[in-house]
Amino acid sequence: MAFMSRFSRSRSSSRSPSRKESERDSHTLTSKWRGGAEYYAGMNITYHGIEAHDSPTFDMSVNFYPAAEFIHKALTSGGRVLVHCTVGVSRSATLVLAYLMIRQNLTLVEAIRTVKDHRGVIPNRGFLRQLNGLDGILRESRKTSPQS
Repeated sequence: MAFMSRFSRSRSSSRSPSRKESERDSHTLTSKWRGGAEYYAGMNITYHGIEAHDSPTFDMSVNFYPAAEFIHKALTSGGRVLVHCTVGVSRSATLVLAYLMIRQNLTLVEAIRTVKDHRGVIPNRGFLRQLNGLDGILRESRKTSPQS
C-alpha cells in the first residue's frame, strides 16, 4: 500500500530518534512510558505522546482512536509520521495496526500482513486481544452502515 511509505521505518534500538533522523518527519507519535515532547522542542514537528506500558494488562485500546486521528491528519496534510516506542514492535506497531483498521478499513489480519511487509510487528498478547476486539466492533459497524 502506497501510504505505508509515508510512515518512518522502525528503529530497533531503545533510543529516541536522532535529531537528523527526525528532520525528515513532520509528525511524531511516541508510545513509551515517560518523556518525549521536550526532545522535539524547536523542531518543526507536531508531537503526540502516549504514555503506555508494554504490558498485556495495559489498556492500549483507549489510545486507538486518538492515535488513528493523529496519523490520519498528518498523512492527509502531506506529512510523514514517525510512530515509535522503545523497541518499535509492540506499542508503536499496535497503534499503526489500529490506524489501518480504523481509517483504512483493513481487518486485523490484513493490517498485520500490511505492516509485516514493511517492518517487524509483535504486539503483546494483551494488545492483540484489544485489537481483536476492535476488529469485531469495526466488522459489525461495517455490516450495519453503508460504505461511502
